[in-house]
Amino acid sequence: MEKKKKTSILPPILARFSVIYLIGLAGLFVVDYVQLFIPQYMGDVTDGLAAHTLDQAGVLDLCGKIVLCGLIMMLGRFVWRYCIFGTARKIERILRNRLFAKLETLSQRYYHEHKTGDLMSYFTNDLEAVRVAVGPAVVTCFDATVLAVMVLYRMVTHVSLTLTLYTLIPMGILAVGGYFFGIASEERYGKMQKAFANLQDFVQESVSGERVIKAFVQEEKQAEAFKIVNENKRQASLHVVKLHVLFLPALRLLVGITYVIAIVVGGYFTIVGDMTLGKFVAFNSYIGSLVWPMLALGDAITSISQGVAGMRRIHEVMDEESEIVDPASPDEVETLSGAIEFRNVTFSYGENLPDKLTNLSVKVAPGETLAIMGRTGTGKSTFANLLCRLYDVQEGAVLLDGHDVRNLPLKTIRENIAYVPQDNFLFSQTLSGNISFGRQGASQEEIEEAAKAADIHDNILDFPDKYETMVGERGVTLSGGQKQRSSIARALLKDSPILILDDALSAVDTDTEERILQNLKKYRAGKTNLIIAHRVSTVQMADHILVLDEGRMAEYGTREELMAKNGIFADMAHRQQLEEQLTMAE
Repeated sequence: MEKKKKTSILPPILARFSVIYLIGLAGLFVVDYVQLFIPQYMGDVTDGLAAHTLDQAGVLDLCGKIVLCGLIMMLGRFVWRYCIFGTARKIERILRNRLFAKLETLSQRYYHEHKTGDLMSYFTNDLEAVRVAVGPAVVTCFDATVLAVMVLYRMVTHVSLTLTLYTLIPMGILAVGGYFFGIASEERYGKMQKAFANLQDFVQESVSGERVIKAFVQEEKQAEAFKIVNENKRQASLHVVKLHVLFLPALRLLVGITYVIAIVVGGYFTIVGDMTLGKFVAFNSYIGSLVWPMLALGDAITSISQGVAGMRRIHEVMDEESEIVDPASPDEVETLSGAIEFRNVTFSYGENLPDKLTNLSVKVAPGETLAIMGRTGTGKSTFANLLCRLYDVQEGAVLLDGHDVRNLPLKTIRENIAYVPQDNFLFSQTLSGNISFGRQGASQEEIEEAAKAADIHDNILDFPDKYETMVGERGVTLSGGQKQRSSIARALLKDSPILILDDALSAVDTDTEERILQNLKKYRAGKTNLIIAHRVSTVQMADHILVLDEGRMAEYGTREELMAKNGIFADMAHRQQLEEQLTMAE
């Protein structure tokens, strides 16, 4: 289905700051206008001294006017810099906040399809390009246009129309070349941004997977792969640079030709007496004033082209529509008791992918503990994802307290569920901050109580900074078991009606596992718990056990009932018991 194109988000923001922009442009106009009088005053001084019509007082008067012009220009420059550059920074901040807020709303599918490096490049190069386009480029365009028009007006009225027309020839060539340069620059900059995003993603992934790379002795292979990605970035950047290498020298050549025309034609007019020496000096000063607008045009075209390309990439994100959104008329529910029901649920992660769950029906009463077991890839984590409404089912319904989750506010669903995912993600902050992440403002006593229940408290006290110990990126400074227990403590502190442990005890030994399970029994009494596990020992406290096989319910019942069936669960229990006996024998 074709995406619906949305209105650009930039014009409304620019309109919001239009008054400040106008004040800044007014200051810029004053600077440009006052600047015009300096060449005139210089020409008057030259003619007056040459004709001996100026005395000392007259010279001082003209010099005073030049100084006054300088002071007015200084004040004007402060105004336009503060208003335009400052506003550009504010716009960049607003866009960055909106972009981040948008990313927070997008569904899991979007993150599966887009790399981290590409997403990061939106916040760096693309936003920087937009800031330059709405700040410095605006100044450059306005300043160059106004200054060029006013300079040309003064050249025509104060010096010579004929000589001015001669000098306009190179500017016409420049205008045509600048148009095509802008089109090519925008296209090449977009490709460069893509190459930069790939480079950034490769580096981020390699740093995160540094231990795996070393463990498999793949340093050289990664280095060679990086050279390829880096070379692609270099080539993309060179395409942009080559364009500038062609355009900017050509621009300077046209400036030089303009000077030659002014000197040759203007010199001839002066020699034959059609122009005074002072006007010839003033005209060359005006040409000098035209140099900056001509050179600035190249920078302005580049900046605007890059800003347009950057804004187009940002719109690609802003135009994305999340599959998981709040219902138009949600059920007015804020607190859940913990009743769960999967009613004939069928789900697949993609149209061409096999079903992860097929016609699954199961109920969990409030305060009950359900364990979910099965071989790898049978849909255990999918069960948790659907319950948290990270995805929507294709058939059937997932219900909480009798309400279809698609009719509940997302905030209500997720505030009433504490989730410990398989990856046990920890943020780069203190242990205390990680544990209290889901319950901001929790007291130290409450944090420590949750840590004790997760059997991580004693380990934390062994660290030099205890609860203020900084956790490395993604918890890299902690062991697998410590990360799992920290994540469990975070979920327990949230104290939600529903707790999901997705293979959250796989990295701890059986003794630690038993202590945590006993603590959970006390800590979570009267609340609903879902325990997804591979080890039979992990599910011993469950009221019922659901065994999945290729997304379907294979077995369901109490531990004793499943053992009596001698099916999948009993087979898993016997195998694990045999493994434990062999381990103890060794």
